[in-house]
Amino acid sequence: MNQVDALPPDFSVGLANAVILATDAPSLLLRADLTVMVASRSFCRTFGIDPAQTVLRPLTSLGAGEWNIPQLIALLQATASGYAAVESYEMDFHREGQPVRHLLINARKLNYPSDESATLLLSCVDVTEARHREQQKEDLLREKAVLLRELNHRIANSLQIIASVLLQGARTVQSEEARLHINEAHHRLMSVAELQRQLALSHLERVVLADYLASLCRSIGASMIRDPSRLTIEVDVDDSVVTPEVSLSLGLIVTELVINALKHAFPDQRGGRIVVGFASTGEGWELTVRDDGVGLPEGPDQAKAGLGSNIVRALVMQLDATISMAAVNPGTLVSVTHDAADAANAQPTPAAV
Repeated sequence: MNQVDALPPDFSVGLANAVILATDAPSLLLRADLTVMVASRSFCRTFGIDPAQTVLRPLTSLGAGEWNIPQLIALLQATASGYAAVESYEMDFHREGQPVRHLLINARKLNYPSDESATLLLSCVDVTEARHREQQKEDLLREKAVLLRELNHRIANSLQIIASVLLQGARTVQSEEARLHINEAHHRLMSVAELQRQLALSHLERVVLADYLASLCRSIGASMIRDPSRLTIEVDVDDSVVTPEVSLSLGLIVTELVINALKHAFPDQRGGRIVVGFASTGEGWELTVRDDGVGLPEGPDQAKAGLGSNIVRALVMQLDATISMAAVNPGTLVSVTHDAADAANAQPTPAAV
């Protein structure tokens, strides 16, 4: 026999009453028929009930009858019968002339082995302010998402306007070298504008890499390839998704590598194709740009590193990745590899995860 079994029923009930009266939490001690045995001072104060009007009163008649809630009554009756327990039951509580409150209800059956009657301990917590703060946070997040999407739209539009102005300016420039630099700046702006468009269409948390790189390569091809039957850009990307920050870096790397291949791999109207690939394995990933052009120059004709190469190296370092270039038969393969042991904040994650 434990200590509770050894206590007389009247003593056990009296002890429970004393505990309820002393607690700071809004609580009730109820009989099996949901008659109030005792209500805590906090309960009476919270719900504007005269303590003298609670003892031996049905729960459904407390106050102006606002506790006569069918769903709650059914749950308490099932609890008194031993078939259920009320755990963190959230409900809207209505009082005439008062704002709706959100309550979290818990109820337990107290068993006294030497007493045949069942007693219920009911406690409640007012979570109105907490739910209000959560709602405010959700509203702010939604508003922020809407503003960011609108901002991305405007940035994309502005970049396209700037790119158009650059292109118009290139037509009036006499120097072929200057015209070439302006055209390269135009292509870079268009790639960033395409990223901004993709971000505006996404939920700003993850970017589907296959869709983004396919759209980006279509944009580059449309602006730089005069004869699509001669030159093509293909995309072979798995179902990885990345953060907007990572997608920006990857997009700019692809832009530079593809533009470089279009400029140098296919001279004298040579035909061919460029394949942009991406695959993630576990926590690592690899981005590749391969062409079937003339291959890498050798000896004194080897190309010097320019602005595009410096941009790529900086972006690769930002992604905690490494870059390599190899001659293939035919053409050139450039690989950007992020090892699984590198910084986790730059890793793409498979969409299925």
